[in-house]
Amino acid sequence: MPRGLARFAGSHHVSFRFRRLALAIAVAFVVPAVAVADEASTDLDQVVVTASRTDQGLTQVLAASTVIDRAEIEQRQPRSLADLLRGTPGVSIANNGGPGKATSVFMRGTEADHVLVLVDGVRVGSVTSGTAAFQDIPVDQIERIEIVRGPYSSLYGSDALGGVIQIFTRHPQGSFVPQASIGVGSDNTLRGAVGFAGRGANGWYAVEANHDQTDGINACRGRPSPGGGGCFTYEPDRDGYRNNALSLKGGWRFDEQWDADANATRSEGRNHYDGTNSNFAASATQVLGSRVRYKPAQDVLLTASLGRSEDLSTDEKDGVYADTFNTHRDLASIQADLGRIGGAMGLTTVGFDWQRDRVVGSTDYLVDARRNHALFAQWQQEFGANSIQASLRRDENSQFGGKTTGSLQYGYALTNTLQVTGSYGTAFKAPTFNDLYYPDYGNPDLRPETSRNVELGLRGTPGWGHWSINAFQNRIDHLIVFDASLTGPLFPFGGANNVDRSRIRGVELAGDTTLGDWRLAGNATWLQPEDDSDDANHGNLLPRRARRTARVDVDRSVGALSVGASVFTSGYRYDDTSNLHRLGGYTLTDLRLAYAFATAWKVELSANNVFDRHYETARYFNQPGRNWLLTLRYQPRS
Repeated sequence: MPRGLARFAGSHHVSFRFRRLALAIAVAFVVPAVAVADEASTDLDQVVVTASRTDQGLTQVLAASTVIDRAEIEQRQPRSLADLLRGTPGVSIANNGGPGKATSVFMRGTEADHVLVLVDGVRVGSVTSGTAAFQDIPVDQIERIEIVRGPYSSLYGSDALGGVIQIFTRHPQGSFVPQASIGVGSDNTLRGAVGFAGRGANGWYAVEANHDQTDGINACRGRPSPGGGGCFTYEPDRDGYRNNALSLKGGWRFDEQWDADANATRSEGRNHYDGTNSNFAASATQVLGSRVRYKPAQDVLLTASLGRSEDLSTDEKDGVYADTFNTHRDLASIQADLGRIGGAMGLTTVGFDWQRDRVVGSTDYLVDARRNHALFAQWQQEFGANSIQASLRRDENSQFGGKTTGSLQYGYALTNTLQVTGSYGTAFKAPTFNDLYYPDYGNPDLRPETSRNVELGLRGTPGWGHWSINAFQNRIDHLIVFDASLTGPLFPFGGANNVDRSRIRGVELAGDTTLGDWRLAGNATWLQPEDDSDDANHGNLLPRRARRTARVDVDRSVGALSVGASVFTSGYRYDDTSNLHRLGGYTLTDLRLAYAFATAWKVELSANNVFDRHYETARYFNQPGRNWLLTLRYQPRS
């Protein structure tokens, strides 16, 4: 599907008893001693940055968050980033037909373009569609993922109504560590990765190259118009995918006060799919970033950064050129972290962000560039059992004017291992270039979407593991939707308009534990993502969001052998705002095996959807059945 218009694009019922059973297992597992997600999957001393734009220990983070590190990635053996994110608390995935196809990530029931995505600190995503190309980011390049749920416009500006996903590429773990892997699997899948990383007394570097190709599956069984759906055509063939990617990173410490680093990633894809106007895309995503830090005093840190992200796509129909959508985003930021202000303890952060978005392609936009600049401030304080994080931001945009957002988070330690948290925050989403200016659809008078979120949480870190529960309500106003009643010379068939609002309520439960050689993890999410508009859709579920999802992971390591299984279950969803087209619930079971037959060598085998369940995450778009991947991995210990 072309990225310029990709927004939405179909599911078979599993046994009601089986679905309920899987959910019950997840819930029962979470309550006593379980699971992954919030504050789990990593060591408690790990430093995270996404929740505050500053270094924080994991136990200091007040937001509902999940960290997935490299060890967990290798343990799970996911085939794609979407597979890795699937089953994370509050996250839903919609995919248009298998590997390499357009993939949407919904967080806490918000829209797919309400999730801010960062790669090594640089904002990524198409400025026309408003979403990131998750399908083109190789898992082998990822060192760590930080997921923060909730409104974060007060730190990052537009887009973060549902939360923030930050992806960190590979980082050196020793003086010199090479690594390589090769894998073969179902549908003529061939994957390869090679890289090396190292660090010295003052500098470090990391290089990673990846290749991925597959014959794929028949992406879409759509019905042609009139009365059609899905891709609105039927092309019964395999829709293959090929991707080549490269990541480069490096840094240098000049002295005790100065250090700098830079990163560059590029991913090039060739993607076949089914569609009426195009069925092939040659695409590329590119991220460039650099950062300089200066520490003139013990309690003062100044950071300046520059970045650029590009989303490029040229589409064809049966070998004939169709269109081009190229979007460019330039970024700059200055941030000061001050340990003391006026003698008060705590950490104060102030900063300035600048951003320029541009569109270049075959489609004429009334306006093809815009700028945004913002001032932000944050205060973090711990006193006794209390923790506070307060932030405020003012954005000025050349298209829609100014927007002020804020957030207040509070935590209270009931005991050394039990903490209660509460927060309130506002956020906004600027209209995309498609929303504003796409011919015969865009509306230049659109206002930003806005939200108000309140949340209450409780989490524990007992000796046996970690657990957490978070309940929230998010109200979103001025939702941008297609309005058929809109008339005028710019809207011959209707267009984009601010007409809707929604109310999303939810509860997330998560935890993990280790029992001998066994690691047990699980989470469950309950959502009520409702349309709250004053029209016929009032009370309907928002499209492609399930009210119930759950995941259980069980892994065991004995010497050189490790085995594991994951069970993910999702309730039913609808594919349209009118709730006329239901997508059935489904349960997926994945198995994995790894054997380290030598110090630096390991063989891995994963089997996904082992019961060959038929399901859809988008109406009429197929998903892979039973599939497998065999991987040989070389990775000396650091």
